[in-house]
Amino acid sequence: MDTISADIVVIGSGSAGAVAAGRLAMESGARVVVIEAGGRDWNPLIRVPLMTGILLRNRHANWFYHSEPEPHLNNRKLFWPRGKVLGGSSAINGMVWTRGLPSDYDNWAQMGLPDWTWDKVLNSFRGIEGHWGGETELHGGKGRQKLSTYSEINPLSQTFLEAGQQAGHPLTRDFNGAAPEGVGRYDYTISGGRRMSAARAFLVPAQEQGNLRILTGAHVLRIVTEKGRATGVEIAMGKRQVRVEADREVILSAGTVNSPQILMLSGIGPADHLSAHGIAVTHDLPGVGRNLRDHLLVRVEYDCTQPITLHNLLRADRAGLALLEAMWRGTGPAARFPLEAGAFLKSDDALDEPDLQAHFLPGRSTAAVRMPFSRAPDRGHGFFANIYQMRPDSTGEITLRSSDPFDAPRIRANYLSAPRDIAVLRAGVRRLREIFAQPAFDAFRGAENAPGPQRQTDAELDEWIRQVADTVFHPVGSCKMGNDTMAVVDTHLKVRGIEGLRVADASVMPTMPSCNTGAPSQMIGSKAADFVMADLNGKAAA
Repeated sequence: MDTISADIVVIGSGSAGAVAAGRLAMESGARVVVIEAGGRDWNPLIRVPLMTGILLRNRHANWFYHSEPEPHLNNRKLFWPRGKVLGGSSAINGMVWTRGLPSDYDNWAQMGLPDWTWDKVLNSFRGIEGHWGGETELHGGKGRQKLSTYSEINPLSQTFLEAGQQAGHPLTRDFNGAAPEGVGRYDYTISGGRRMSAARAFLVPAQEQGNLRILTGAHVLRIVTEKGRATGVEIAMGKRQVRVEADREVILSAGTVNSPQILMLSGIGPADHLSAHGIAVTHDLPGVGRNLRDHLLVRVEYDCTQPITLHNLLRADRAGLALLEAMWRGTGPAARFPLEAGAFLKSDDALDEPDLQAHFLPGRSTAAVRMPFSRAPDRGHGFFANIYQMRPDSTGEITLRSSDPFDAPRIRANYLSAPRDIAVLRAGVRRLREIFAQPAFDAFRGAENAPGPQRQTDAELDEWIRQVADTVFHPVGSCKMGNDTMAVVDTHLKVRGIEGLRVADASVMPTMPSCNTGAPSQMIGSKAADFVMADLNGKAAA
């Protein structure tokens, strides 16, 4: 077996892994090796924002997972795309930059995780951000992750903002600011009209240091442990097996699906489950794979009576020209991600904080460009908004399908198993209907396609939700931080019972943050870099 040596080995180049590896290479001087199962992000379509809809639905750069049948969703299997390319899911996601509410993180601290208060994570967010508004108390202006927003938006997106205010919701200037409740515009990980993945932001500049090595097409077989310490990683690169030795430590940043799978393949996890698959138990850690959480959405959709939607891109000639303009100049309709506006709403006015998040689309699909090549019927102009509960109670699990590292794990999200979740989602549907019923939409609103006017009662809406609800691609929590018996890592992200091993990605979140999960994942990667550098220097982490 060939051998590669490093000080620090980072498994995964996604939102967290790229930040951790990039910062460690640039700031610590350590020799860092990044292991990525996917390929390089050479495909120019990855940089085009509007191509997100295609990337999420295509096998290129995608693990292309599916859940097990979901018992509370009429036993449907849901499609779970996850990025399998340099940059991970940050290379194929919707690029929306939301950080969550301060209470999300203060609640983590109250669980016995003192390093995760809002004040402390805010410092990490600010260090990451190159915000379009510059340096402020709430935003960073000099960070490597460049952020942008749109000063001009589609007339329908503007109408959504006006209708939201007519429905009684405030206009928020910043979903990541001091007053996020209401309707507003999102920030994006887009720079110059092109997607800026975490790898583009943190790994590309770090390679100039000369102490960062990136291995692509490298599938992890197991983490090697010796006498209770992680000492390296065994990988398969085609037909060749390689051991990457870690002199200091291994950081597992493979994501909410793959991180628990890799731990279990390495003998770290629930002893009975590992034994059932013939895997020798290195360390019995029952929480590995448990506490899985995800956002579940539904869409409220209408026909549009005026030709001002993304439907104009369905023609192959228009789509092709827009794609070329975005690729070469970073301008035009394909250089934008069309979820320009959205909302943080309360399902009940008596709540202290929003518990619903929405994204508005001036079209029927973010994958509009693919439609000229499909056989789907032309449904004409339309628009929708999705809505999801930000902090669901339902939890599921990731388990092994077999001991084969190339076999996809089993994903059981167990959506809507907590009774409150469907009630909150149902209330979200009604909130959106209230917005779309406002006078601002009178000039554009056609027939309601979904849920449809025939569905009004709680029972009718609940039946529809179980038929159509889908993932927002925000899984978290399967290797949670904490101090209880089901915790996998401690407040410094160290795996309990194993030296030299941390997990740093969305899987460590003990509860769901009130937002899209790309920004919190990058923050976790940055915190991991701080923890590692503090240990290298023999100092306490800030």
